[in-house]
Amino acid sequence: MAQMEHYVKCREELLKFIDENNCAPIMVRLAWHDSGNFDKRISSWPECGGANGSIIHEPEISYGANAGLTKAVNFLKPFKQKYAAVSWADLIQMASACAIQVTGGPILPMKYGRVDVKDGSACPGRTSRGTADNAGLPDAMAPFGCGAKQPATHLRNIFHRMGFDDEGIVALSGAHTLGRAFQERSGVVENGYGDAKASPYTKSGCPVRHDGKAGFGMPGGKAWTSNWLTFDNSYFQFLKRSKDENLLWLPTDAALHEDPQFKVYFDRFADSKDAFFDAYSKAHTKLSELGSKFEPAGGFSLPPASKL
Repeated sequence: MAQMEHYVKCREELLKFIDENNCAPIMVRLAWHDSGNFDKRISSWPECGGANGSIIHEPEISYGANAGLTKAVNFLKPFKQKYAAVSWADLIQMASACAIQVTGGPILPMKYGRVDVKDGSACPGRTSRGTADNAGLPDAMAPFGCGAKQPATHLRNIFHRMGFDDEGIVALSGAHTLGRAFQERSGVVENGYGDAKASPYTKSGCPVRHDGKAGFGMPGGKAWTSNWLTFDNSYFQFLKRSKDENLLWLPTDAALHEDPQFKVYFDRFADSKDAFFDAYSKAHTKLSELGSKFEPAGGFSLPPASKL
């Protein structure tokens, strides 16, 4: 099977698998945690981090903030075995893009050809990127690993390291419209695995899909939105809805509408899903390419995906 055929067929099967198994959120999380340790101050590869597949290796996969992501890696192993021409770095980012698409979000302009790191020697140190224990994305709450006193400062410290501006920070934060936090993973909530520990919005059978179809995934945890398998701008409706203790809102979420510069974009995305989708598409695509070494240089694109 030619390389391009591997990629096209792999994407087609991923779209179906993620849709049928309602596992979009963890696929997005895996991709972000792989690429989110990029440091623009480091010029050498793979020391700079980024979307290079290092997250499948120890010790990175066992970092505190990566708790639960072994499940996502295991979801992808059969795809990697079947479509060997697809690198791990590409497979991880492809699954994330598919996850956004199947939950009603934008079709992202992805490119492929990422080179994989060879082993765990490429994993960045736990606290090497200004975070407490995840080598990449922001800490949920103080104390912040970068030393910042305020959540907004911490967000900027972390995302500026990757090359994002305020608009990109707010747009990427909007991906919290998908998924949940779990006691057993991030530990920032009391809600955990299963119906017994679920919130009213994360119990089995809750209507959460964008297309209204039945489908849920694993029950439990606490979500930022009530329709947490739908990619839209619901996350930004926080200021417009009544206070709901059954929904999650962390200090780094609150910073987006409390900081004046962030709030400009928070309000814009609350008012317009199209504006959010446009900004998110650009930011997600950029995140997916951070620190990647492409072969051929510049990567390659796939033909448009068929709709489910």
